[in-house]
Amino acid sequence: MSTVNSIRVFSVDDHPLLREGIATLIKSQPDMVLVSEAATGRDAIQQFQKHQPDVTLMDLRLPDMNGIDVMIAIRTEFPDARIIMLTTFEGDVEIQRALEAGARGYMLKSMPPKELLEVIRQVHAGKKRIPPEIAAHIAEHISDEALTDREVEVLREIAGGNRNRDIAEKLFITEETVKVHIKHIMEKLGASDRTQAVAIGVRRGIIQL
Repeated sequence: MSTVNSIRVFSVDDHPLLREGIATLIKSQPDMVLVSEAATGRDAIQQFQKHQPDVTLMDLRLPDMNGIDVMIAIRTEFPDARIIMLTTFEGDVEIQRALEAGARGYMLKSMPPKELLEVIRQVHAGKKRIPPEIAAHIAEHISDEALTDREVEVLREIAGGNRNRDIAEKLFITEETVKVHIKHIMEKLGASDRTQAVAIGVRRGIIQL
């Protein structure tokens, strides 16, 4: 097999089983070769610098860093890097952040292997690829008003089980201001209570637990 014209693939995932599955899949393709694997964000950045692969499969959740931040770090040095985000999450906020940061594709780990191979080939050919169900998910929230950075901070504190008084002290704001932020969070997320606001925030990738 000639590796000269093969698509050089780099796989980043902290689950050994998934990495092994991807490795087996890539190795079974006549037009692809697996050049390296990494299980952490820091290792991914180093391995990318060393191998400069054609296409990178990047897990969104890594033990030391968020996959999007790893991609940003790589693309700062290698703006032409072609990176496909692989995740079990369908959070529209994270998908949008990944695409704005330059991801060429966004795939759910539950998708058929054949589809993943197709996306690798398309991204290698210079195309972008977002599955229709993910595109629909983004479209559903495109007109939603985004939470401000401060509102995201407050939502994180709520998720951590903190009361309004604790949140006020932590963020150096008044309890009254916290209440106003919570009111806005509920309105923007369409939540009826704090618990639901946290659940929606997690599902949409606004916050991580």
